[in-house]
Amino acid sequence: MSGAARRTHAIAGIVSTLCIASFFCATLFTEALGSQAAVARLKSLIVMPGLFILVPAIAVTGGSGFFLSRSRRGRLVDAKKKRMPFIAANGLLILVPCAIVLDRWAAAGSLGTAFYAIQALELAAGATNLALLGMNMRDGLRMSGWLRAALPDKL
Repeated sequence: MSGAARRTHAIAGIVSTLCIASFFCATLFTEALGSQAAVARLKSLIVMPGLFILVPAIAVTGGSGFFLSRSRRGRLVDAKKKRMPFIAANGLLILVPCAIVLDRWAAAGSLGTAFYAIQALELAAGATNLALLGMNMRDGLRMSGWLRAALPDKL
């Protein structure tokens, strides 16, 4: 396996996870403590430059992971492969459209019930992707030897 491909995969995975985590935390923080203008500014930043960082990072993570997995077999590889379609679909079908709609509505000052319903969906999808990316990261660290598997309950 190529060291460059492994580094690319690791960096893209970290960037993806940090983007989603920062969008998630910033949304919670801004909604709790920020003004309507702060919410609108955050939603704008999530779309640009946020999505233009996140979407390519997810694509590079998936593509490099697919490349790296060609020569690997096993339970951890299979688990990572099964999660990636959900991560991608969740991002492209829920997170990206929600971010764009929320940005437009926040810019127009439309922070009503529909806005918060869409935001709740976005937060749930973001939390789901964070969990799935975290599991993939954990399994990747186990595969690379950076993280040992948990010890069995019975010795």
